[in-house]
Amino acid sequence: MNENRAFAEPRLPADEDSADASPAADKEFMATLAKGLAVIEAFGAERPTLTLSQAAAAVGLSRATARRVLRTLAELGYVEQDGRLFALAPRVLELGFSYLSGQSWIERAQPLMKALSEELQESCSAAVLQGSEIIYVARVQTRRIMTSTIAVGTRLTAFHTSMGRIQLGYLADEELWRRLRVARIEPMTPSTITDLRALFDRIKEDYDRGFSIVDEELEKGLRSISVALTSRRGRPIGAINVSAHSNRTTRNEMRDRFLPRLRDIAQQVALVAE
Repeated sequence: MNENRAFAEPRLPADEDSADASPAADKEFMATLAKGLAVIEAFGAERPTLTLSQAAAAVGLSRATARRVLRTLAELGYVEQDGRLFALAPRVLELGFSYLSGQSWIERAQPLMKALSEELQESCSAAVLQGSEIIYVARVQTRRIMTSTIAVGTRLTAFHTSMGRIQLGYLADEELWRRLRVARIEPMTPSTITDLRALFDRIKEDYDRGFSIVDEELEKGLRSISVALTSRRGRPIGAINVSAHSNRTTRNEMRDRFLPRLRDIAQQVALVAE
């Protein structure tokens, strides 16, 4: 896999049947809604189908609560049931497409990414930061990139991706340390940085220089370079990268050839991003 997926299971605090229960003692927090969303997030490539018991265990709910959640999701068309098995229904895509259609910068970036990918004959992607993960929101893939397909919606660890690191650099030091301490940092290759201080320093260095290169930390042979995407007001909104096999492209070539083109796209995206 190009950039290994590593993230925590979606879990809620201790299951409570009250719809008004809140883990943060926030009177406006809707625990029932949170439970429904957590069940949706429990499905994935490794778990395309779940039984009632599996869904309850994955999210930390009682069987009774999980049953009500799944029945409600099925009634609304977000989940389908086949005997004992539940699976996401196509209507779930509407949630993601609603977000994508509301991001004008993605529409602007896609043709620019396609042109860059064709010029360099390498894959080009865009992603947004969510917690300690990045989520791909646009992707133009060359046929010769590594071993598997990354698609829109793929979630990957932010700490060992160039698009993750360049966005993490915008966080305040205290918030970055908080995310580092709660993250599951695992070595994916011999080059993976696992020391928290070293990761913190690398993220801040990348932010200061305005780009990030991750070299064979997620998959042996995979090298990528990223720049942040910002709005006209300088607010970080995402990141864009070019990834290539290390035997085709050196780090110096990435800085000399790829970086100016990525920065040009970032400037054009900033013109339309609020």
